[in-house]
Amino acid sequence: MENKNKKIALCPGSFDPITIGHMDIIQRASRLFDEVIVLVSVNANKNCTFTLQERVNMIKIATGELKNIRVESFEGLLADYVRENHVNVIVKGLRALSDFDYEFQMALANKTLNSDLETVFLTCNSEHMFLSSSLVRQIAQFGGDISDFVPDNIADIISNKWKTNKGGF
Repeated sequence: MENKNKKIALCPGSFDPITIGHMDIIQRASRLFDEVIVLVSVNANKNCTFTLQERVNMIKIATGELKNIRVESFEGLLADYVRENHVNVIVKGLRALSDFDYEFQMALANKTLNSDLETVFLTCNSEHMFLSSSLVRQIAQFGGDISDFVPDNIADIISNKWKTNKGGF
C-alpha cells in the first residue's frame, strides 16, 4: 500500500525535447519532494517533433541518475492524473512573466477541478531564461550545436532526429 504521507510532486510538460532548463527544475524538485513524477503530457494543440515514446525515453535517460524520479505519460486532465496517483503538488518552472500568466491560469483551473491540489512555481536560473524546446528544435534542425542546451546524454538523439529525417517531418 502506498504511503499517503509521502510528498509526491508532478512535473508535467510536453518535453519536445527536454532541455537543461527542464532538468534544472526537475533536479530542484527532486530535492524538495520524496518522489517526482515527470509526466509527458499529450497536448492535442501541439504538433510534436518527437513521438510520445521518444520523449519518455529521452527523459528516462536524462534523469537516470536521479533516484526519486519516475517518468510516465498521460493523455487527459491533469487533475484526474494527480487524483489517481496520489500526487500532492504540481511543480512548474517559470522563465518570464508570460509563463506566469499562463501557468497561473492553469493552476487555478486545476485547483477548481481538484481542491486538494497545490501548484508550486520554481523560477528558472537566469542562464536558462531564453531556453525553450522550440529553440532547441530550430537549432538542431539546421545542424547547429545544441550541446549547451540539452543534457549531454541525449544531445546525439536529438541531433540525429533531423539527420535521419533529412529535416522533414
